[in-house]
Amino acid sequence: MNALIDGPDGHPRCRWCATAPEFLAYHDTEWGFPVKDDHRLFEKICLEGFQSGLSWRTILAKRENFRAAFHGFDFDQIARFTARDVERLLQDPGIVRHRGKIEAVIHNAARAQELVALHGSLASFFWSHEPEAEQLATPQTASTSEASIALSKALKKLGWKFVGPTTVYAFMQAMGLINDHATGCVVRAKAAHARSRFKSPAR
Repeated sequence: MNALIDGPDGHPRCRWCATAPEFLAYHDTEWGFPVKDDHRLFEKICLEGFQSGLSWRTILAKRENFRAAFHGFDFDQIARFTARDVERLLQDPGIVRHRGKIEAVIHNAARAQELVALHGSLASFFWSHEPEAEQLATPQTASTSEASIALSKALKKLGWKFVGPTTVYAFMQAMGLINDHATGCVVRAKAAHARSRFKSPAR
């Protein structure tokens, strides 16, 4: 199947961005662009966990609600959440009310604090798992990779939850650890340029 579709401006884009109106801006301005802000990295890996079994459209539509409910994904604040906070979040219709996933975010917040203590930042840890160019599959053809499997194993060893290889691969795509925009997508070159100017915190 052709991985491209013409966008509203006539330029080709990844086909998936046309499947929902809100995907276009996300595709053009966020997906695949490198991120080193710890709160954004934590937010994304949490939201990928919430997406498990659901569509990204569902999560993206609720993203601002998630941000409000989880204090901007400040893991230092979330790590102090109690059972009362879990019950509060289970009553919040603006998010996905799944006890296991909510408790995983709180659990992972404490693991994030531990990881920062070990590596200085989440960014330095995550970007240390950036794959080499020769390890990459053809864009839009894979849902896991050697790098995502390795990062998933490393996170699980550190006690993180809801971080399987597919979840981690989607995280790596979105946060720019790989540029998985389809060949010919007008945004691929923009993401590549952003990556070329990005100073990896792991180096």
